[in-house]
Amino acid sequence: MPGSPYTDLDRPPLSAARLRRALVAPHGPWARLELRTETGSTNADVAEAAAAGEPEGLVVVAERQTAGRGRRGRIWQSPARAGIATSVLLRPGDAVPERGWPAVPTTGYGWLPLLAGVALVEAVARLAELEAVLKWPNDLLINDAKCAGVLAEAVPGRSPAQPPAIVLGIGLNVTLRADELPVNPTGLPATSLQLSGAAATDRDPLLRALLRSLADWYDRWRSAGGDAVGSGLRDAYVAACATVGREVRVLLPNGNEVTGTATGVDPGGQLLLTTTTGNHSIAAGDVLHVR
Repeated sequence: MPGSPYTDLDRPPLSAARLRRALVAPHGPWARLELRTETGSTNADVAEAAAAGEPEGLVVVAERQTAGRGRRGRIWQSPARAGIATSVLLRPGDAVPERGWPAVPTTGYGWLPLLAGVALVEAVARLAELEAVLKWPNDLLINDAKCAGVLAEAVPGRSPAQPPAIVLGIGLNVTLRADELPVNPTGLPATSLQLSGAAATDRDPLLRALLRSLADWYDRWRSAGGDAVGSGLRDAYVAACATVGREVRVLLPNGNEVTGTATGVDPGGQLLLTTTTGNHSIAAGDVLHVR
């Protein structure tokens, strides 16, 4: 049947009712979940809701994105129901006394995309049974091929006194076939869980595992006041990050390059780089592994 969600039997549709029962309060950690058959960008949808005053905890999931974005304005597209495209709304600058969450200073917000990367690694390891690693700051790699990415965007508060909200978007290639893979402008090839030999490619449990892991790490980080060291987030990130310990070439926004050995991640989430001219902390730019 033309237009039927069951046209491709390898890619069944998600069920909004089942996802809400599992993930939305009182039985789950999120406040509200919207499932859309198609949208331009889940990040744009959540950013619009944030600007309108939506409380923390909104999750938007799309079966297909027509204008998905990655870092530096790159396009992230996938056939319908072949991947996971989701964005969540977080307001870490607002204290939540009933949960024991103090307000997090904006200086700590840089850890949120790294936190999402840790959640991705956990979900893929648990459900797909694949060894995935992170390329700093938050690309998920399987066998040196990119399988997922994270995009974090800030939405200004409605008044100067209100801290910005953060939209975390995650795109994961699940059942893309070889001829459907996007061209990755960073030079790394793309892959999907299916092409990598995943033990499971059912998007429903994958999405549940991802959102639960994300909520769990966010709770730990918030409970620690945004302290990545005290919450255990930095140790978890460094353990999952394949960039640490490797020689890398960093392309800086001004077009310059820095080459050195990545030695760790500082308490602010910046990559620590040792070069012939000394030590550097890198907060922006693309990191390329030197083969």
